[in-house]
Amino acid sequence: MKKLFKILAYIIGGVAVLLIAFSIYFNSTYPQVDPPVNEKVEITPARIARGEYLAKHVTVCVDCHSVRDWSKLSGPPKPDTWGMGGDRFGEDMGLPGTLFAKNITPAGIGDWTDGEIIRAITCGVNKSGTAFFPLMPYLNYNHLTKEDLYSIVSYVRSLKPIKNEVPEGSLNFPLNFIVKTIPPKSYNPSPEPDKNDPAKYGEYLTKMAACFDCHTQSVKGEYIIEKAFAGGAEFILPGGTVRSANLTPDIATGIGKWTKDQFIARFKLMNPDSNQIASVDFMKEFNTPMPWTMYAGMTRDDLGAIYEFLRTTKPLRNAVTKFTPAKQ
Repeated sequence: MKKLFKILAYIIGGVAVLLIAFSIYFNSTYPQVDPPVNEKVEITPARIARGEYLAKHVTVCVDCHSVRDWSKLSGPPKPDTWGMGGDRFGEDMGLPGTLFAKNITPAGIGDWTDGEIIRAITCGVNKSGTAFFPLMPYLNYNHLTKEDLYSIVSYVRSLKPIKNEVPEGSLNFPLNFIVKTIPPKSYNPSPEPDKNDPAKYGEYLTKMAACFDCHTQSVKGEYIIEKAFAGGAEFILPGGTVRSANLTPDIATGIGKWTKDQFIARFKLMNPDSNQIASVDFMKEFNTPMPWTMYAGMTRDDLGAIYEFLRTTKPLRNAVTKFTPAKQ
């Protein structure tokens, strides 16, 4: 019997050593990303203006990295909190852990180089090389044009410094390991899109606005490509479960009957100065994470280009139940 226990102890000890060795190897190997580029972005008024437009109305960085006013429909960000971070995303929302939006004002990342900010936006790792969970769609931002990327960096550098210590988040096993394998090795910029081809330009904008990410169903983090843009992705809020709309040109359940003007008007209704921003009881009533007030600031041409691209997607019949109230 003693000999058996001794053998078991050796086996357990050997397994433990192998696990420790694997952990050391894995953590020292991943994420496999290139070092930050040694590059200084030239900040110009034009780049700051373009970066502000993108960060507020297309890539909507400001939406997640500010404090959202959930007493209003779509939770518009409070203007005096631009970039300060702190928003919490937890398991109660269906996420595999607890995450916090980072402070991206100069008070939070003022000591980062431009190369480190570029790498964070496009490859999803922070200054020390820790991988982000792709709740921030850095896999999309990896295809920003260089000029758009440099414009966002310029705008972030121009934000008012706001002191706000944001807690570190944590992911559940095994996502805490898997997340390290997700970041791409390097930045892969898109060529400047041809604005004379609205559908092609709209495809670029749609990717940067992460429309696919929220309007495509997934199972255990894997998107169901056959249902691309067909809606039905679930978002758990205190008042109930909200589901994204079908954006395909299906006539019965999507936007097949919508004209371009109707599509644009739907966004423009949610202009922050509009009286359409209803007050809601976030804990009991319908609300939506869809940043309507941010996207409402897109130009009519850009919204029209997105419409033109969505019209090229495969029509998919998918009737979506918009909202299921939580049991009180």
